[in-house]
Amino acid sequence: MSETKPQRKLSLFDVTNLVIGAIIGADIYVASSFGAGFLGPFSLVVWVVAGLIAIVIALCFAQCAMMLPKVGGPYAYATRAWGPFAGFIVGWSLWLAEWISLAVFPLAFTRYLMFFVPNLDIVTESLIKVLFVAFLAVTNIVGVRAAGKVNDALTLLKLAPLVFFVIAGLSWIIISPNVALANFSPFAPFGFAGFGSAIVLIFWAYAGFEISTIPADDVEEPSKTIPKAVIIGILVVTVFYLTTNVILFGVRNYSQLATDTAPLAAASNGILSSNVALALFGGLLVGIGALISVAGSDESGMIGTSRLGYALAADGLFPKLFAKIHAKFKTPYASIIIQSVTALVAALVAPLFGGLSLLISVSVFFLAIAYLATSASVFPLRKKNPVPNVVYGKSKMVIPVLGIVFSAYLITQCGLSQIAIGVLLLLVGIPIYIKYSPKKELTEVKQSLISEQNIFRRIYRQEHVFLAHFLHHLRKFFRRITGKPAETEIP
Repeated sequence: MSETKPQRKLSLFDVTNLVIGAIIGADIYVASSFGAGFLGPFSLVVWVVAGLIAIVIALCFAQCAMMLPKVGGPYAYATRAWGPFAGFIVGWSLWLAEWISLAVFPLAFTRYLMFFVPNLDIVTESLIKVLFVAFLAVTNIVGVRAAGKVNDALTLLKLAPLVFFVIAGLSWIIISPNVALANFSPFAPFGFAGFGSAIVLIFWAYAGFEISTIPADDVEEPSKTIPKAVIIGILVVTVFYLTTNVILFGVRNYSQLATDTAPLAAASNGILSSNVALALFGGLLVGIGALISVAGSDESGMIGTSRLGYALAADGLFPKLFAKIHAKFKTPYASIIIQSVTALVAALVAPLFGGLSLLISVSVFFLAIAYLATSASVFPLRKKNPVPNVVYGKSKMVIPVLGIVFSAYLITQCGLSQIAIGVLLLLVGIPIYIKYSPKKELTEVKQSLISEQNIFRRIYRQEHVFLAHFLHHLRKFFRRITGKPAETEIP
């Protein structure tokens, strides 16, 4: 009998890093110019407001994680609070949100690619999307382990362009302060009517903070650590987003940003326009970084969505096909293939109906439903799963109420057509539930999903992405030079 090694408890730094790593991906490349067309430079305020909304909703997730320490996620919370049908609807909405997000990245990839190869015809553009999705699907099925080995290099390739952009942009602003100030004037050229539409699109960049719902038993002093980590992590992300966007608006006029398909690459090109070689280098560096980031985000999103479908199938609420595991590669290959094909269809059709903004708004609609359910489930969970030695004061009441209000606000700010698409897709889930609702759980599959060892492995992978990966290694470096012992890593 093999001996199970004890796992270390996650510290404040670890959980903060998980929150940061869960949020920041390719979103900064995709969402940077969304607010410019609605609000001009005033959209910078929206990035702050969206960050505050994310903090409140994430704190609701943290409270739920305290009360259901072994199994996290909106699906589990809603099931415990109101029963299997409510849990299925929430799980279904979350699966739809993540599935639609998968369709965003082929569009974003082609937009940045067209910065280098403009005027692609629709056939070529569609072929690129097909190849993009096919490559990631195959990678997820057969190359998950290999992909992990090159993650260090990919992380540097993702971060380097943003660091370059910030340094080059700040230098340009210092040299040309008057031009930069002029780009911020007027600060609100279109008034505030577009605030709701802008916040839906920008909030999408903060999605992913649900990682804070890791099992509370695995965290040092969870009642203190998880809320602190959520607040610090999202504040770090907000500062990161704001810094990038302030420089973006400083170096490029909002009227240009509103029409840019590759905003950071175009801005980098503009910063260095006085030197043709440098301009080409800057545009290439940021553009290629965007392409790598978009591909990497879609790859991680693809495996995450397949795992959710796998979890629903394990509970007998999805077709058993979604729980099929490849004999050799041990991945949910059927789920990956199904979601890849359907997401590709959505990516090919979306430009006819609104493109990126349509997909992102519908995704946020479904996310907001899951967030609303999680915020609301805090109250019944307190009765069913009370946490010993925790007194729920007024502040603990305010957070879930604000979570409900903010989630409902996000839903109402989606367009009527986006809400109609969302409701229609939600209704599609009802016959699925009716057919698969008998409680024939795939016990083995479910146990593999919720086992502590596997949860820890998923957490460890999340800690090693994008900005969080950089912070992780920065901390290890400081530990070495200060002589502090390295922590035992999760296998």
